[in-house]
Amino acid sequence: MNTIKIHFLGASGTVTGSKFYLETPELNLMIDCGMFQGLKELRQQNWIPLPIDVSKIDMVLLTHGHLDHTGYLPRLLKEGFRGKILGTAPTLAIARIILLDSAKIHEEEADQANKEGYSKHDPALPFYTVKDAERTISLFQSMEKEEWITLSEHIRLKYRYNGHIIGATYIELEIFGKLFVFSGDVGRLHDDLLEAPVRPKWADYLFVESTYGNKLHPKEDVEGKLSDLIKTTIRERGNLIIPSFAVERLQSLMYLLWQLYKKNKIPNIPIFIDSPMGNNVLSVFEQFPHWHKLPMNEYHAMCNHFNIITSYADTWKTIDDPRSKIVIAGSGMVTGGRVLTYLKQLIDIASTSVLLVGFQAEGTRGRQLLEGAFELKLFGKYYPVKAKIHHLESLSAHADQSELLHWMEEIDNIPETVFLIHGEPTSLDAFRVKIRDVHGWNVQIPKLNEIQKIFI
Repeated sequence: MNTIKIHFLGASGTVTGSKFYLETPELNLMIDCGMFQGLKELRQQNWIPLPIDVSKIDMVLLTHGHLDHTGYLPRLLKEGFRGKILGTAPTLAIARIILLDSAKIHEEEADQANKEGYSKHDPALPFYTVKDAERTISLFQSMEKEEWITLSEHIRLKYRYNGHIIGATYIELEIFGKLFVFSGDVGRLHDDLLEAPVRPKWADYLFVESTYGNKLHPKEDVEGKLSDLIKTTIRERGNLIIPSFAVERLQSLMYLLWQLYKKNKIPNIPIFIDSPMGNNVLSVFEQFPHWHKLPMNEYHAMCNHFNIITSYADTWKTIDDPRSKIVIAGSGMVTGGRVLTYLKQLIDIASTSVLLVGFQAEGTRGRQLLEGAFELKLFGKYYPVKAKIHHLESLSAHADQSELLHWMEEIDNIPETVFLIHGEPTSLDAFRVKIRDVHGWNVQIPKLNEIQKIFI
């Protein structure tokens, strides 16, 4: 009899902070290693050392590169981790970009807080530094998808294509003959840039995301809504600000706007891309053409259509530009990044429109705007919200409830346990009931820091 201990160290009872630690008789493995985002009480969890002996982790296995799946890695090294970090080549390329960008932002925010004195800490320290991120990146090891990789005598691993963002996979982990399947984030069935996810055929223990476990994405006329919004912006001589994730969302928006322009559905309005990280992610699309659907000639034509901002000085030139324009800037949930500078200057102007695309987690500025906030706190000060707020939920890179059920429906066996992760409480519970009604499977919703023992 072998005992597997599973520690739910993140994305349990909440969407972000993905961390699942498996203690086995042969290896200790961590699946993903992300930061908590959103509510302050969650963000504060990032500063609390993990309740495990981090030095005993042999490997971290990454499903994909997003911050809430990779952003804690440099802290893991600070706590004593010295093992390997495995992922597909594009996932590691994305993770590298995200960690270096995140580290730079942490350093800049700490400097700004110390200069302006708005931190409760003296001095304010960065969560991690660029040097910490570089040390982390040196541990990266690239793996092929759809191939079994032997990790130890009785443990092997397979990365399987999952849509969502470039490089994203779910993980099949065979431990002493039992198959543990970690969904990561499941992509959409129909995506302009990515193929539909490959579906698992077997799972003894299934760990499945539930971000949209209680929702169906609306059947929106995205092209119609976006072109109407752009024409209104031009008519009102205003600005359209689109906060966007740098990975996938930005590239999808670029593709959508490029298609609208080519079809003569929108005029040739200036479009600025102000996301240094997003620019770097564009190069990953060029580097790994077999991981997406966009032909390279179309990719280059699309990129040439946009004004790519590279310096902070150009951010201010763009703000001062009197023309009506579209600005796409990070971050997607308005938690940080260049978009804050634009909102600080433009959120209190009635001719400004803000278009939120995709999921907005609890406690983020994006969620506040979505719920009708009359003011927004930016850089320690409050600004009145006079801009019009719009939302396009169907652009989400996450599968909705029906797509998640579709992803699971080819599983031939009855899993011993399905663990629902990556969801807010209402979403988790609704999805638990739905899976039970559709499949009759044993479903559990683990709590943060819960430990489950599995005997094999």
